[in-house]
Formats: sequence, C-alpha cells, structure tokens
Amino acid sequence: MKKGLLILLLSVVTATLNIAGAQNMSDMRINEILVVNTDDFTDDYGNKSGWIELFNTSYGTVDIGGCYITNDPDNLTKYMIPRGDVLTKVKPRQHTLFWADSKPHRGTFHLNFSLENSGEILFISSDGKTIIDRIKIPHDLLAENVSYGRIRDGVNVMADKKNIDMSATWGVLSRTSPSTNNFGVDKEPPGMIFMKIDPYGVIMSFTAMFVVFLSLIILYLVFKNIGKYNIRISRKRAEKAAAGTKRVVPEEEASAEVFAAISMALHAFYEDNDSHDIENTILTIQKVTRNYSPWSSKIYTLRERPVKK
Repeated sequence: MKKGLLILLLSVVTATLNIAGAQNMSDMRINEILVVNTDDFTDDYGNKSGWIELFNTSYGTVDIGGCYITNDPDNLTKYMIPRGDVLTKVKPRQHTLFWADSKPHRGTFHLNFSLENSGEILFISSDGKTIIDRIKIPHDLLAENVSYGRIRDGVNVMADKKNIDMSATWGVLSRTSPSTNNFGVDKEPPGMIFMKIDPYGVIMSFTAMFVVFLSLIILYLVFKNIGKYNIRISRKRAEKAAAGTKRVVPEEEASAEVFAAISMALHAFYEDNDSHDIENTILTIQKVTRNYSPWSSKIYTLRERPVKK
C-alpha cells in the first residue's frame, strides 16, 4: 500500500514538473533572424553564417534543452536542442543565439540547416508536436547583413496566425542586434539628455530641495491631524464614560450621635485589647533542674555489702 502511494506521488510530481516545464518553454520567442551573413557577427569558430535569436519573455529561467528548431513544417523534430547543457538555461528577459550553418557537430548552438533556402522557422516544444512560435522569412526584404526581427522584444506570439499586421510586430531592423535588445539600444539615456539641459545641476538641486521640504510639510500636516484626531477621540470616550457613571447619594445623612457611638465603640475595643497580655495565648514551659535522679544514681549499680545479723 505504501509503495503504491509513493509511486502515485512520484507520478503526480513528475507530471507537475512536466507541465511547469512546458509552460516555461511557451515563454520563448523567435526574436530576430539574419539570413545572409558576410560581414556581421562571427561564431565561436570565427565563421560568419546566418543565425536565429530566441528571447525569454518571462521573469524566470527557462531551460530549452529538449526543444526543437526546424525550417520544415512537415518535420518538427529536425533539430533537437541537446539536454544537460547549462547554456540552454536562458535567464529572465535574456537572449540566446543559434547558428544556422548546417554544422551541428560544432556544438549545441549550431543547427543542422541553413536559412538561405528556408521559407519558415519554427520553435517546437519538447513534446515534438506543440508549435510555440514560428515566423516566415521575407527573403525579398532582406539583403546581406540585414536582419529581420521584432520591433519590441518578444511581443506577440505567432502574429501571422492571429491576423495581426506583421509590420506592427516584425520589421527590417536598422542594424543587427544579436544577443541584445532590438529596440532602444542606441537610444540616448534620459540621464544624458537631462545633463545636456542642466549641465551645472541647478535644476536638479532646486528639485531635490523642493521634494525634501514638500515631504516634511506633508509629514507635519499628517502627524498634526493624527494627533488632533486622537485627542478628539479620547475626549469623546471620557465624556461617554462620565455620562455612564451614576453618583450614589445616601438617602439620609448620619447624625453626630451615630458617629460618636461608633467612635466610643472603637475606643472601647482597643482599650479592652490593651488590658490583656499580648502573650496570653503563648504556652511557656520552664525547665526544672534536679540535683538527684534515681535513674542516674550510682547506688543501684553497686552491690551491697553483706551485713551479719
């Protein structure tokens, strides 16, 4: 019975982990592709080839080991991403790059197909059946070293399957951005813009002082009103308690003769107590000293001398 329950528990845990893993895999997106690479990013062997960028849209690490990448809708398991590679664990909101060089023997991130003659790219779940994401390659729009990607990283899954205008989701990028964001990398940070507006920090100083003093004023008003409110509540409670208390008024005031009688009785009581010895209830035992005791006499221990009669 116990073994059966243990097997059932392990089965439930395994199924839960599989479901959780499948949900994590569904957070991955095909984010950017480069078909013809003649003067762009190079792989770890120093070669230039097309590549596919995946993006983790979630805020948890996703292990894509066991998933599939293919360029053939009729063969969804064309390339399986090897399991057990620590690099297949994609951190939250991060990218990973696969080289489409038809040389899978070079490692985990080298696919067994190229993109020049591919019409579509599909990312498949580890079950080998569920299509997580897919994108058609617009060869007529892409020249050498020009990439095609999402305008916003990871936005919209399979937009072409939802009858959404692809131009609002995908587009030809002004520059390739392997393993980094497609949008906003070259955008000037707000801090630099503000530095140009206020090079000496005068506006920043006044803004900081204004915020500090405004915060102090707000705190003063808050605590003052809280104090007044507590005082008002305390007064109401005191008035309510006073109103609920009834004063006991004696029906008739005692006369002077009554007080005199009580005083004489107390005086007689204490005088009566003073007339007795405070030790009248104490039993005193006095020790009696005797010089002779028949029990300690020696005459009973000696033999009498015989007397002749």
